Amino acid sequence: MNPTRSLQSFLIIMCLVPVAAALGTSSLHAAGAAPERLTPKEVADSVRSCMDTRTDPCQDFYRYACGGWIDSTKMPGDYPEWDRGFAEITERNLAVLHDMLDAASANPGSDADLAKLGRFYGACMDEAAAEKAGIHPLDPMLAEIAGVKDAGGLMSVAGRLNRMSARPLFRLLTEADFKDPNTDIAHIFQGGIGMPDRDYYLKDDDRYKTLREQYESHVGKMLAMLGEKQEDATRHAKDILAFETELAKVSWPRADLRNVEKIYHKLDIGGLKQLAPQLPWDNFLRGAGYPGVKDINVAVPDFIKGMAETVAKTSPETLQAYLRWKLVDAAAMQLTKAFVDEDFVIQSKFTGQEEIQPRWKRCINATDEAYGELLGRYFVEHQFAGDSKTKALDIIHGIEGAFQANLPSLAWMDDTTRGRAVGKMSAIINKIGYPDKWRDYSKLESKKGDYYGNTMAARAFDFDREMAKIGKSVDRTEWGMSPPTVNAYYNPLVNEIVFPAGILQRPFFNRDFTPPMNYGAMGMVVGHELTHGFDDQGRKFDAHGQLKEWWEPAVSAKFDERASCVADLYSSYEPQPGIHLNGKLTLGENIADMGGLKEAFRAYQAWVKKNGEPPVLIEGMTNDQLFFIAFAQSWCTLAQPEFERLMVTTNPHSLPKYRVIGPVSNFPDFARTFNCAEGTPMRPAKTCEVW
Repeated sequence: MNPTRSLQSFLIIMCLVPVAAALGTSSLHAAGAAPERLTPKEVADSVRSCMDTRTDPCQDFYRYACGGWIDSTKMPGDYPEWDRGFAEITERNLAVLHDMLDAASANPGSDADLAKLGRFYGACMDEAAAEKAGIHPLDPMLAEIAGVKDAGGLMSVAGRLNRMSARPLFRLLTEADFKDPNTDIAHIFQGGIGMPDRDYYLKDDDRYKTLREQYESHVGKMLAMLGEKQEDATRHAKDILAFETELAKVSWPRADLRNVEKIYHKLDIGGLKQLAPQLPWDNFLRGAGYPGVKDINVAVPDFIKGMAETVAKTSPETLQAYLRWKLVDAAAMQLTKAFVDEDFVIQSKFTGQEEIQPRWKRCINATDEAYGELLGRYFVEHQFAGDSKTKALDIIHGIEGAFQANLPSLAWMDDTTRGRAVGKMSAIINKIGYPDKWRDYSKLESKKGDYYGNTMAARAFDFDREMAKIGKSVDRTEWGMSPPTVNAYYNPLVNEIVFPAGILQRPFFNRDFTPPMNYGAMGMVVGHELTHGFDDQGRKFDAHGQLKEWWEPAVSAKFDERASCVADLYSSYEPQPGIHLNGKLTLGENIADMGGLKEAFRAYQAWVKKNGEPPVLIEGMTNDQLFFIAFAQSWCTLAQPEFERLMVTTNPHSLPKYRVIGPVSNFPDFARTFNCAEGTPMRPAKTCEVW
């Protein structure tokens, strides 16, 4: 339940797993990989098996494209959500990495980098060592927490815990200055709560009340496992819940945080001290190890003021208990089985996940978190086909051409803003597969049998790497995801689109797919990310990544009107009785989905015009129909009800079903392709369009 590390959680948008002998070498030979090959029959059979052709595509296209997969697929117990795209690729990537890391742990040979990965992974897999260590790895921090008597001690320890990714009270991040995107500065965001969102503390319905009771019980159990007497642990858990509830009350709703102008308030350290004089900020920065920080963007000043006031009226005993809770919550997965199991118990209450992932999967993810690009070098060497980068780039250029070609048809946009939009699109940086410059991990060591120590060293290493950027020029070669990650993102502060090697696999992309399939699945992902540069957030940053108004006022007003249509549409979707999507929270993703599908289809049509109609893959199915089916089938999903509710509350992406039916039902070319009559669910009388 810990918040993500980076500002990217606010601004970088998701779309949206036999080891060769060469594993012993540190050189990169991506072209030497042995990529999966598929026959046309295998591809066609895969498409057909996912479909439910008994369903009318004009009534429910998601069911039509995915019904066969939904009916025949059983969700693994160690996932709260299972989909044909992200989850299935992740499992394949995990299998590759499992073989690699098992071999590296057992016999790394003379490769020092591989040995480092093997030691980290091996220490994680060493459950006996964790049991033997017990809670003693926490002893030094527990002693420091016990010495907290006032706000000065609190802030010093809070700074130390930030280095360990515990982050009490608020979140300290490093990212580019919104107004000067060539320079990195510190950012402070609201935080400090242990449940997924403020709603879990503040809403009064029975479901939230039950979750609060379960959370309070969990906190008490964890404190008791640290050695507190049960009656003290129970009392402290109640006080911690009350303290976090006060933080939730002064936190902004997630949808409000999407307004980038409202989360930019640049102050120097003196301004921060004036904003919240109850807290000695110098103590925090010294505790974090960076007393020289001067400029800070305070995203939500009202939260910082309210948080400081809450701290001032809270007893030292409660603050100590809260700090112990934040420490053990951040460290639970590196401790004994009892802590690991109890941590999963509370997570399962929020997600509905039935069983914890096997330790080897957790250890691969931990290794990726600690040594992402080092692990990624080997993953790319053995998993990324040499020509995948070129093929993906061809699709990207096609999508860019389709976006530009579509602009003159947008009657609501004037020529001045249209020309600036073309300039911004032309300036987008495309990163595919893996970084040109790999991250240096030479100063991060791992020790045999010390999983907790290795994890904390990796977290401190990453914290120091981030904080060392402050005041320096932004490194535009840097990646925000590791190569094995099954995802993609757009970063408005750099004006870049990034596609890790992990996602460039079926069902999104395959060298043996026909063009309508690659354009329908991967092309939509590309179009989605490009459109993020022009959604309700991305459009507020110019071609150089600066938060700057570059739209003519009348055009901006017309955009907002069209965006409001999209927000209202998605808010009308009701995935569970009484639970609606939050159209304002998901607005940017929905605009990107709708624009991305349109751009991908137009890019495919341009490809056909240039290259000719490709052979039909499936008898009775046109290539245009296959385009839309391939798009939909990359989003076929099963999910636990609890997980869906969690996502509706916290995730800026709509649930997968609505990422399919929302875009297709608002795209006239889809209705023409499937001959949908006006008034059918997939061709409503009123539609929304932005791009």
